[in-house]
Amino acid sequence: MTVDREAITEHSPEFNRSPTEEVSTATVIAYALVAAMLFGWFLFGWLVLQQGFVASIGEAAGTGFALLLVVSVVGTVRRSRR
Repeated sequence: MTVDREAITEHSPEFNRSPTEEVSTATVIAYALVAAMLFGWFLFGWLVLQQGFVASIGEAAGTGFALLLVVSVVGTVRRSRR
């Protein structure tokens, strides 16, 4: 079995490529805020509603994945408009 690709070495331009866009400080703060809110959602379900540990983790994880899906769709729409 052979592979018809060239290896990327340290001297090739693809290896030293810098990222095209940097993440803004506001984006990092927003992600940290959402992570804190998801942790709070987990604690609320576990300690206040007494749902159970695994159910609270599942609920927080499901909410997090739904938010990631929304961020992905919004990012795709914004990138396609450029």
